[in-house]
Amino acid sequence: MLPSNLEDVKTAWAIDHLDVIEKLRTDSEGGLSSAESARRLNIAGPNKIESGKKISPLVILINQFVSPFVLLLAIAAGLSFFFKEWLDGIAIIVVIVINAVVGFLMEFQAERSMDALRKLTTVPARVMRNGKLVEVPSEDLVPGDILFVEGGDMITADARLIKTSQLQTDESALTGESLPVEKNITSLPSDIQLAERTNMLYKGTFVAKGNGYAVVVNTGMSTELGSIAKMVQQAKQAATPLEKKIQSFSKKLIWITVALVIIVFIAGVLNGHELVAMLETSIALAVAAIPEGLPIVATLALAFGMLRMARHHVIVKKLSSVETLGGTNVICTDKTGTLTQNKIQTSFIQVNSSASRIDVDIPNISIRWHDDESITGHEAFEHLLRVAALCNTASYQYENNIEKESGDPLEVGLLKMVYASGKSVEEYRHQFTKADEIPFSSETKVMATLHLNSDQNYYIAAKGAVEELLAHCTSVLEGNDIIPFTEEKKKQWLMSAENRAQSGLRMLAFAFRNTNEKEKDLLHHLTLAGVIGFIDPLRPEISAAIEECKSAGIKVVMITGDHPATAKNIAQQLGLANQDDEVIHGRSMKPYKDLSEEDKNEWLKASVFARVNPGQKLDLVTLFQEKKMVVGMTGDGVNDAPALKKADIGIAMGLRGTQVAQEVADMILKDDAFSSIVLAIKQGRTIFDNIRKFVIFLLSCNLSELLIIATASIMNLHFQLFPLQILFINLVTDVLPALALGVTKSAPHIMQRRPYSSNIAIIDKKRWTAIFVYSAIISITTISAVLSSHEWLHSAERWNSELCNNILFYTLIFSQILHVFNMSFEKGVSFFKTEIFRNKYVWIAVAACILLTMFSYWIIPVRKVLVVTMYSWLDWAIVITASFISLILIQLSKKMNWMI
Repeated sequence: MLPSNLEDVKTAWAIDHLDVIEKLRTDSEGGLSSAESARRLNIAGPNKIESGKKISPLVILINQFVSPFVLLLAIAAGLSFFFKEWLDGIAIIVVIVINAVVGFLMEFQAERSMDALRKLTTVPARVMRNGKLVEVPSEDLVPGDILFVEGGDMITADARLIKTSQLQTDESALTGESLPVEKNITSLPSDIQLAERTNMLYKGTFVAKGNGYAVVVNTGMSTELGSIAKMVQQAKQAATPLEKKIQSFSKKLIWITVALVIIVFIAGVLNGHELVAMLETSIALAVAAIPEGLPIVATLALAFGMLRMARHHVIVKKLSSVETLGGTNVICTDKTGTLTQNKIQTSFIQVNSSASRIDVDIPNISIRWHDDESITGHEAFEHLLRVAALCNTASYQYENNIEKESGDPLEVGLLKMVYASGKSVEEYRHQFTKADEIPFSSETKVMATLHLNSDQNYYIAAKGAVEELLAHCTSVLEGNDIIPFTEEKKKQWLMSAENRAQSGLRMLAFAFRNTNEKEKDLLHHLTLAGVIGFIDPLRPEISAAIEECKSAGIKVVMITGDHPATAKNIAQQLGLANQDDEVIHGRSMKPYKDLSEEDKNEWLKASVFARVNPGQKLDLVTLFQEKKMVVGMTGDGVNDAPALKKADIGIAMGLRGTQVAQEVADMILKDDAFSSIVLAIKQGRTIFDNIRKFVIFLLSCNLSELLIIATASIMNLHFQLFPLQILFINLVTDVLPALALGVTKSAPHIMQRRPYSSNIAIIDKKRWTAIFVYSAIISITTISAVLSSHEWLHSAERWNSELCNNILFYTLIFSQILHVFNMSFEKGVSFFKTEIFRNKYVWIAVAACILLTMFSYWIIPVRKVLVVTMYSWLDWAIVITASFISLILIQLSKKMNWMI
C-alpha cells in the first residue's frame, strides 16, 4: 500500500503543505528513494492517461452498410439473384458499393482523443530522488515525489505547492482562466473552485513565470486531466438529427413499400397471374420504391457542403454534422480564445482626475483615446510609460508586421502600450540602467526596480495591485506638481479602481520616486503616477457574428472558467446579457442528477456561466439536449473536451485549440473565427433545405414508378416496366438532378428565420401530400401517353406490348427529368426566376440525363438489354408532349394553397 490513503490528501489545497508531506511520508528536501518510488509506481501505476476504445477503419467501413436503405437494397439484390436477374442484382450491388466507398472516404477520421491526451504526458519531469534533483520520465512520477518546475515547463502531475518564487501558471486550457495564475503555498477552503486553487499545480498546464517545488498528490487517471479523460470516454454522442430523420423516413418508406408490394402481389394472383411472375413484379416494385440515388446524393451533397466550408477555413470531420449545423439553436461558447483574443491588452488609463478607455494600435503606432485624450499632456502619463517599460522583465518587438514577444502576458501588454505611444522601450532601458529589483510575489503583490540615470541619480519604478501599492504611496502627481496623498484621495482612487475591476478589468497601479542614493528599501514614499486596466480584448468580428446568431433564432451561451465580473462585462459588450442579468457561478451549480425543475429553468434562462468546471459544462449540454435542443459547443481547451464530444456539434478552435479539443470535435475553425460558425450554420440550413428538395424529387419520381407498376398489375394492362428498366430510370434521372438540387444556393432570407426543430421530419404531412400529387400527375400523364399512342397512331393494330413498354419507359424518363424544375418552393417567384431554373448545375444535369437516355436508344447492346425500340417520330412527339404536360400540371397544382 501507499504510505497514506490518498483520500487523506484528496483536498490537498485545504491542508497545510507540511501536513501533506507528512501524510505522504516523503522528504521535502531529499524526496523519495529510488526503491521507494519503484514500490509506489508498482502500486499506483504509471502516470499516464488511459486510452479509450478507438474506432477502426474496418468499423467505419461496416457502418456505411448499416442503414434501412442499404438493407432494403440488399434484399432487392438478393431476390434478383434468386430469380437469376443477374444484371438487376449487379446494378443494385454497384449502387451499394459506391455509396459505401464515398461515405468511408469522407468519414475516415479516427477518434484519437485519448492519443492526444497521452501526448500531453510524454515529457520529462524533474524530481528530488535520493537527495538529488534528477530528470525522470513523467510516467514514472508517483504520489509523494517532490516536483520542481520553472518557467516554460509543462506540469506533469497534480501537486501541492510547498515552495514558490514568483510562480505563475497558465491554466487556460484546463480552467478557461485567461490570465496567468499567481501561485502560493497558503491553505484554502476545501470547497473552493478549481480555477481558484492557487496552491496547486495541475497536470497538462504550463508554468508561465518563476519556479517552485510541489509534492505530487495525484497521478495518471486520478488527476484533474485524468478525470476529463474519463468524461471524454464516457460522453456518448447520440445520432445526429439528420441520421435520426433519415432513419425515421426510411422506416416509413419500408412500410409503404411492403404495403404496396402485398397489395399488388395479391391483386396479381387474384387476376390469375403466375406466382413466379408476381414475385418478379414484386422485385420491380421494391426496386421502384427504393430511391437508390438517395444515399449517394445525400452523401455527395454533404461532402460538397464540407468542401465549400473548407474554403472558408471550416473543417467538418463528419458528413452528417454539416446538416446538424443548420438545426443548431443553442451555441455554448467558451470565452477565452473564442470570443476574446486570449491576449492581455491595456484598455483603461487614469492619471490625476482624467480617465479614458484606450485601444492600442500596433501597426499604426498609435493609441486611440475614447474619452479624454488630454491625458497624453500630463507629466504623470510620461511617468506611467516609463514605469511600464522599466518595471518589466518581458520583451517585445514589432518588425515587418511580425510580433515577437516573451514573458508575462500582462507585462507584454504594457510594452505594447509603450510602443504604440511612440516611445522606445530600449531607449528607456538604456537611459535608466537597472541597479536592483524587488520581484513580484503573491505575498506583497508589488514589484519595484531601481535604476541609475545618466545624471548618476536613481529612479525607482514600481507597479502592483492597487490597494497594495497605494499603501506605499505618500504623494500623487497632479499636473506638474507632486502633492500629498491624503486618505481621502486614496479612497477615491481605490473606489475608482474597484468600480473598474467590477466591470471586468484587471487593475494595476504605477508609482515612482527620484532619489540621490542607492537604497535597499524601494517601497516607501512613492508617488502615484496612475492606474492601468487590462482586458482580454474581443475578437473584432464577434459582435456582428453574435447579432447574426440572434436574428437566426440561435441562443448563444457563454460558459467560462473566468471571473464572473469579467464574464458579465464581456457578455454585456456582446449583447448576451443585460446589467440586471444574473451570472450563474459554478460554485452554485448542482450535479445534473440533483437538479430540480426550478434549477433547470434557471440554467435555461441564463446566458452566462462563470467559474465552470468540465463536468458542469457537460451537465449544461446534457440539459439542453434533454429539452430537445440541438447544441453546438465551441471550445479550445482540454477542459472543453467532454462537452465538445457530448454536444450535437462540437466546434474546436484550429489555431489556439488544444489537440484534445480538436480530436473530439466534429468541426474545427482553422482561423479561430467565431464568425465562421455563422457561415457554417447558413451552409447547414441550405443543405437541409436542399436535402428536402431532392428527397421530394426522388420520392415523387419513385412513387410514380410504383403507381404505374401497381396500376398496370391491378388493371391487368398489356404493358409493364421491367426491373432493369426501373433501375436504369432511377440511376439516370435520380442521381444527377438530385445532385444539382443538392448544390442549390441558399435563399437570401435563410438566416432570418428560426432554426427547424430537431423533431421536424425531413418529409412532413404537407410534403407527403405534395409527393403523392406530383407522382399521381406523372403516372397519369405517362400512362395516358401510352393510351394516346395506341388510340391515335396504332388503333388498327393489336396491342403491341413492346411498343407500349417503350413509350411508357421514355415518357416516364423525360417526365422525371423535367420534374426537377418543380423543386422550387419560394412563394411569389416567377418560374423563370426561381433558384432552380437559374441553377446552372440543374441545366447541366438535365442535358446529361437526356444524353444518357438517348444513348440507351443509340447504343445497340444497351438497347437490347433494356428491350427498347421506338417506331416513329410521332411516338417520340407523344412522349415529349406528355412530359411537358406533366410539368405544366404540377406547376398549376403548386399554385393551390394546400401545396408547398
